[in-house]
Amino acid sequence: MKVIFTVDVKGQGKKGEMKDVSDGYVRNYLLPRKLAVEATTDNMNALRLKEKAKAAAIAAEKAKALENAKQLESIVVKVAARAGSAGKLFGAVTSQEISDALREQYGIEIEKQKIIQSEPIKSYGSYEVKCKFGYEINGVIHVLVVEEK
Repeated sequence: MKVIFTVDVKGQGKKGEMKDVSDGYVRNYLLPRKLAVEATTDNMNALRLKEKAKAAAIAAEKAKALENAKQLESIVVKVAARAGSAGKLFGAVTSQEISDALREQYGIEIEKQKIIQSEPIKSYGSYEVKCKFGYEINGVIHVLVVEEK
């Protein structure tokens, strides 16, 4: 009997996968526990619709990531920080601070986990920080650390 798995079943199949399984296993184990549904035409059409919607959502996310990467090329994010007399910052500029500054200054939402700092920013000046958007799309954030007033 053909079934569509609704959850991952170890040794049998993954969620959303359609597979031919023995009738007794389906009747006695999979269906009572709602681990799978019978592969009727309605269920198969519903599965296809879900796959199409998922593909469309991924395409939209890729487009948004490309748009953000292009926006980042032309902007400079200013981050204000306090420092001692030698110009060395108290602490460091974090990914969270850069993400917050992007949101406040330009309205660009980038999660702090996507901002990759090769080394901590511990003094005033201009820096380039890498950003990984996913889907093999990378960008560069130009950060200008200035004195807090």
